[in-house]
Amino acid sequence: MGKKAVTGVVLQARLDSSRLPGKALLPLDGEPLLLRVMEALKTVPADRHILACPEDSRGAFAPLSDRAGFALLCGSKEDVLSRYCAAIRAFGLERVIRATGDNPFVFSDAADALNREAGGADYAAYAGLPHGAGVEAVRADALLRAEAEAPSGAAREHVCPYLYGNPDRFLLHRPLAPRPWRGPRLRITVDTRADYERAAMLYEEITEITEITETTEPGARYRGEAIIAAYYRRFGPEGR
Repeated sequence: MGKKAVTGVVLQARLDSSRLPGKALLPLDGEPLLLRVMEALKTVPADRHILACPEDSRGAFAPLSDRAGFALLCGSKEDVLSRYCAAIRAFGLERVIRATGDNPFVFSDAADALNREAGGADYAAYAGLPHGAGVEAVRADALLRAEAEAPSGAAREHVCPYLYGNPDRFLLHRPLAPRPWRGPRLRITVDTRADYERAAMLYEEITEITEITETTEPGARYRGEAIIAAYYRRFGPEGR
């Protein structure tokens, strides 16, 4: 049996946001939104859980990363790809589960399943998930190669475009998500004030429907089916 690859959940976040300033610290059921994101990701099996942020976010984020059990790494504000590669070098990662700080309802079970089925793929991501539910599973050496080759701009700000934009150079795994996790019309990310208000209602709904289950199934609130069920229960059959 081969040696298990060192896997890290690496969460990118920053304090400023043009569409919703300071959203990382907005309260979601009494705690900062970013802390809720880390609580969900902490249930994803990995060797390390890392918050990668710009230097100007250190003061605000350090106490939250400590509470969540995440290591804190600070790097470039605009070159987010270099932030990930710094985490790879600092923590000896061989696989990266990439997550973003505006997704408090990331499906932890789907993240784990994607990483396990990615195998030798350089890049993996599910299609068909609700917007804001997914992660990307990436080989560390593929990200290091992208750092060396990708041009400036969007390829570095968004981390993975150089990989999936070059399918002749990287092995991609982009399957349709299993049916229980599908919901491509649903929006559960937080980019705008309207998103945030919807997220507050959804978090309340998830808490209500999982409060009994959580006593016997810890982490149930972070599973895809529970989140989708809460979404439809709160917002109706059209999911709005």
